[in-house]
Amino acid sequence: MIRVGIVGGTGYTGMELLRILALHPETEIAVVTSRGEAGTRVDEAYPNLRGFVDTVFVEPQADALTGCDAVFFATPHGTAMRMAPALLARNVKVIDLAADFRLKDPAVWAHWYGEPHACPELLQEAVYGLPEVNRDAIRIARLVACPGCYPTAVQLGLLPLLESGAVRTDRLIADVKSGVSGAGRKAEISLLMSETGESLKAYGVKSHRHWPEIKQGLEHAAKEAIGLTFVPHLIPMIRGIHATLYAELAGGAPDLQVLFEERYRDEPFVDVLPAGSHPDTRNVRGANRCQVAVHRPMNGTILVVLSVIDNLVKGAAGQAVQNFNLMFGLPETMGLAAIGLYP
Repeated sequence: MIRVGIVGGTGYTGMELLRILALHPETEIAVVTSRGEAGTRVDEAYPNLRGFVDTVFVEPQADALTGCDAVFFATPHGTAMRMAPALLARNVKVIDLAADFRLKDPAVWAHWYGEPHACPELLQEAVYGLPEVNRDAIRIARLVACPGCYPTAVQLGLLPLLESGAVRTDRLIADVKSGVSGAGRKAEISLLMSETGESLKAYGVKSHRHWPEIKQGLEHAAKEAIGLTFVPHLIPMIRGIHATLYAELAGGAPDLQVLFEERYRDEPFVDVLPAGSHPDTRNVRGANRCQVAVHRPMNGTILVVLSVIDNLVKGAAGQAVQNFNLMFGLPETMGLAAIGLYP
């Protein structure tokens, strides 16, 4: 069995990792950390795990994690970059669900996250954990940076168009809606149900931390600089991301349905829907799956791609386990066979 640790076991992504890994046939959940719950049984904090997880929360100290084969960081940014060097030095593989290793340029990271990077020497080594792009590199990685939830939905929606050169790269638009769990598990007035219920709002229009990550990934696909407008929205649901993506044809129109189906034909967690479909976030809730549909309204020059994921699964914990499977030579789908919850 592969011994795993989870740093930050009381947040939404940490809880989702526990839910998935508890049924993973090749893992043993050896360590789960939490400053606030240290000494408390995990199944006392989360009774849905009774009979599945038999461990106690401990303080997040590197020494407690060195007996693990892999450690997941389900923490806010700034934690993994301070603990990863010590774990890597002890041959522990690190999978970070936060933003510490997603950006390659330490100056760009410092600009968006407000402090110098603690281990900039690891940024070039870290593999960006989008398996649909970096599968081979992930297999041999010891440090993986899992993509953010917005970047996952946007990149998977636009990759076929950019890789094929079908669209202009200077006028990409990502209009994306997220459920409130995307903000994490915290007490904040703006996230209360009485504040978010029956309401829809955009935020971070001027700038958002996921913009440079999305731009970096799309430029890698396009192999040139891109122009991207990214507008996130908060909607009154718990889970889910819906990305409505706009791009202008660069010339003649390819068969878009064939283009998407061929790009994702062998991808176990990307489902290209039939022509004319409109994906619904509820269809992927609880599943490590992205559903995508491509449209050409009025047979014009503007393409619309619809991309939906569960922000806590394919946008976080599920994708992290997908990376874990690749890193340890396991079947990529192991432990991730859940079907979306309906209704």
